[in-house]
Amino acid sequence: MVEALHAEGIETPFPIQEQTIPVALSGQDIIGQARTGTGKTLGFGLPLLQKLGTSPEPGVKALIVVPTRELAIQVADDLVVASKNRDTAVAAIYGGKAYEGQIEQIEAGAQVVVGTPGRLLDLIQQRKLTISNVEVMVLDEADKMLDLGFLPDVERLFSYTPEKRHTMLFSATMPGPVLTLARRFMSKPLHIRAHDPEETIAQANIKHFVYRAHQLDKDEVIGRILQAEGRGRTIIFTRTKRGASRLVEELTDRGFPAAAVHGDLSQDARERAMVAFKEGKKDILIATDVAARGVDVDDVTHVINHTIPEDEKTYLHRVGRTGRAGKTGIAVTFVDWDDLHKWALINRALEMGIDEPQETYSSSEHLFTDLNIPPGTKGRLKSTPTPRPEKRAGNGPRRSGSNRSSGSNKGSGSRQQSSGGAERSSGGSQRTRQRRRRRSGEGQ
Repeated sequence: MVEALHAEGIETPFPIQEQTIPVALSGQDIIGQARTGTGKTLGFGLPLLQKLGTSPEPGVKALIVVPTRELAIQVADDLVVASKNRDTAVAAIYGGKAYEGQIEQIEAGAQVVVGTPGRLLDLIQQRKLTISNVEVMVLDEADKMLDLGFLPDVERLFSYTPEKRHTMLFSATMPGPVLTLARRFMSKPLHIRAHDPEETIAQANIKHFVYRAHQLDKDEVIGRILQAEGRGRTIIFTRTKRGASRLVEELTDRGFPAAAVHGDLSQDARERAMVAFKEGKKDILIATDVAARGVDVDDVTHVINHTIPEDEKTYLHRVGRTGRAGKTGIAVTFVDWDDLHKWALINRALEMGIDEPQETYSSSEHLFTDLNIPPGTKGRLKSTPTPRPEKRAGNGPRRSGSNRSSGSNKGSGSRQQSSGGAERSSGGSQRTRQRRRRRSGEGQ
């Protein structure tokens, strides 16, 4: 495994790995608490693979439960890298993909399964997946499981596993229900915290900028930020799926290579977008919070919150996509006027000391100096395509002329109608006079 990791340039362990791996190798149950992006996957993955041996028997021996599809893919990919020199098969089991390929992996004897709760339970009920011989079970991002309402499903999964097993639970935060779950299904777990006591709750290697921005000016501000010096891969978070789709279209129109990941896209489309982002074909990823836990790219330089997160936990998970693997990052958050109260709660919880977000427009001087944007930069790499002048000029008079013609016709018709009415009126009065004459003649 050391050779396999060395080939990928992974040579030095992170604090959570230094503290977790020796304890996990001994078989001790662990509650691991660390920020996102600090190497938790290998912290539990390497001891897990070591326990299974170099050539494990076919059949599921290790189960890793994660909250999102993107995280399932990421964890599985990391374990495939670490087990490259071993006869160990890793299967990623999650919704949104056809059953057949996943069932084939299980039937082929995959020893490690990484999956989301819904699809795992579905396959168990179909009797396509058996976890009764699991020796190691890992619950990753347990607090996100709680947020998504997966804890009852996780309890059901635990009930299908042997009572004697090695259990590890990892999470960035430890709310009460997660600790209750740990007490129920773990045996005397050791709680490991991998935090630097000198850091504030928000990561010290991330620069945080918070701006009070106007909704109609945000796209232009983002376009200018995307041209900042030193900008690499960038993730932009939106509150809604519709907002993500709109922003992709807008940035593409402005000439920026952007991809999207949100719930309205098919799983294949989401995976294609993630691959394009990781491979650098598109260096801007626009995402809803569904992707906040599943993006594991070390060189994300900027995270932009197009809309403010709901709470401090979501803020940490979003901005945790940058400043990973010991690198620095930049987090920019836009606060609408109506959301100032939300920012006040986040600011207080994270002890950030930014009580009043600075009012900021695309032309604000401090925007350029804060984010190292070259002076005079506009938020567009290419101009919006417009019709050729001759076509516009040719069409204009015709439309205008036709309108005038139409108007004159209407006016003419109106006058004719009026004239006709007058003629009818005149004719009617003549007939009346004739009748009167006849009557008078009769009377005579």
